[in-house]
Amino acid sequence: MQLTRQTFLLFGLNLLDAILTIYWVHYGFASEGNILMAKFLDVGYAPFLAVKITVGAIASIVLWHWGNLRLARYGLIFALIVYISLMGVHFVTGLSAFGFLPDALVNESTAWSNRFFAFFN
Repeated sequence: MQLTRQTFLLFGLNLLDAILTIYWVHYGFASEGNILMAKFLDVGYAPFLAVKITVGAIASIVLWHWGNLRLARYGLIFALIVYISLMGVHFVTGLSAFGFLPDALVNESTAWSNRFFAFFN
């Protein structure tokens, strides 16, 4: 079973993630959470975008090519869940950046997430 639409969706979400990340970082609303990609972002927007697009394209091509395998289908579902969730984070970042969320809510959410992730360290 070929997963053409799903892999195009994955690549599109990857590209949208890259563009939104560049926007949020450029205007100081957020920072890149992935340490490796943050290094590319420190070099410049073009290297960051090139790496992000390359990795996304390779992942999409591999998942599309081996879409007949159960592991590829599960991997694609997992990746789509992660990227759709990430779009939710971008949405909340946008609401915060443009003043639609009160600062107290943003600060409390940040403190909660820091406590949550500190649990795993």
